[in-house]
Amino acid sequence: MIQLSGWKRWLLAIVVLHGIVACAGFFAPYDPTEQDREHPYLPPMRIHLVDTQGHFHFRPFFYAEQLRVGSFDQFEEHSQQAIPLRFFVTGARYDLLGLLPFRTHLFGAEASRVYLLGSDAYGRDQLSRILYGGQISLLAGMLGAGLTLLIGVLIGATAGYLGGWRDGLLMRVAELFMALPWLYLLFALRAFLPLSVSPVQAFFLIILVIGAVGWARPARLVRGVVLSARERDFVRAARGFGATDSYLLRRHILPETSSVILTQAAILVPQFVLAEMTLSFLGLGVPEPVPSWGSLLASLQQYSVLVSYWWMYLPALAIVPFFLGYLGLASALQQDAGTEKIVRTAGGSRW
Repeated sequence: MIQLSGWKRWLLAIVVLHGIVACAGFFAPYDPTEQDREHPYLPPMRIHLVDTQGHFHFRPFFYAEQLRVGSFDQFEEHSQQAIPLRFFVTGARYDLLGLLPFRTHLFGAEASRVYLLGSDAYGRDQLSRILYGGQISLLAGMLGAGLTLLIGVLIGATAGYLGGWRDGLLMRVAELFMALPWLYLLFALRAFLPLSVSPVQAFFLIILVIGAVGWARPARLVRGVVLSARERDFVRAARGFGATDSYLLRRHILPETSSVILTQAAILVPQFVLAEMTLSFLGLGVPEPVPSWGSLLASLQQYSVLVSYWWMYLPALAIVPFFLGYLGLASALQQDAGTEKIVRTAGGSRW
C-alpha cells in the first residue's frame, strides 16, 4: 500500500475537491441558470428507500413536492407516486473541463426535478449553483494568489539581491501595503473600477484587484530568503567563477524560496477565495446570472430569507473543506520545511 507523507495527503484531498468542482457539469443535475418558477425556495428533498406502505426499494427515490394548501412558500411531499432517482442520465449540455461537450450527468430523474439542496427564489437548483459557483470563486482565488506571488517574488528577489536604496524603497512600499486594512483597500480599488461590465470582465477585474493587494507579505518573506541565500558559500563560489546575476538567481537563489512560495500559496488561495466571496456578496463581483459562492449568499441580505430558508446558508459551508485542506497543506509544508532546514544545517553545506 502506498504511504503518503503529510503534505501529500492534504494535496491529494485538495486535488479531489477541485476535481469535483472542475467537473461541476457532471455532478450538477441541471444548468445553474435554469429557472423553475413553480418551486421557489423549495427545501432540500428527502431521498427514500422505503415507501409509505413500508415496501423497500433498491433504487433510491423521492416524492414530488407541492405547495401546502393556504401557503405560498411551504411545500409538502406528494406521496402518491415515488419518482426513482436515476444515475448517469442525459440532461443539459455542458463542457467537461471547459473543453469537451457532454450531456451525461451523475444523477437525475425523468419527468421531474430533484433538489437535493433545495432551490433559490427563482427555482434554480442550489446544488448545481454551488458546484458551478465554486469554479468562479476557486479560480479567482488561485489566479489572484498566483498574481500576488508573482509580484511578491519579483519585488522580494529584487530587493533582497540588489540591496541598498532599492531594497529600502521597495520595503517601505511593502510596509505601507501591510499597514493598510486590506479589506478596505480591496473595496477602494474595486469601487474605482467600472461597475457595469460583463461577467468575464468582472472576473478578471476581481483577479486584478485581489492580486494587487496582498503581495507585500510574500515579498518580505522572499526578500529574507534571498538575503540569506546570496551570502552562502556556493553562491559566492559561483560568482567567483564568473556567473551572471540572472544565472545566480535562477540556479541558486530562487530555488531556495520554493518552500516559502508554496506555503504562501496554500495560505493565500483560501484568503483570496474569501475576498472574492466578499466582493460578490456586496454586489461588486461577477454579476448574475453567473453564480459564485459570494453571489449565492447575497440573498441572505434579505431578512425574510435569513430567518425562513435555512438551506440558503449552504453555500457558506462549501468553502469549509477547501479552507481546511489548504490550511492543513500549509501547516504540513511548514513542518517539512523546518525539518529540511534542520537536516541541512546538521549536514553542512549543500556542496
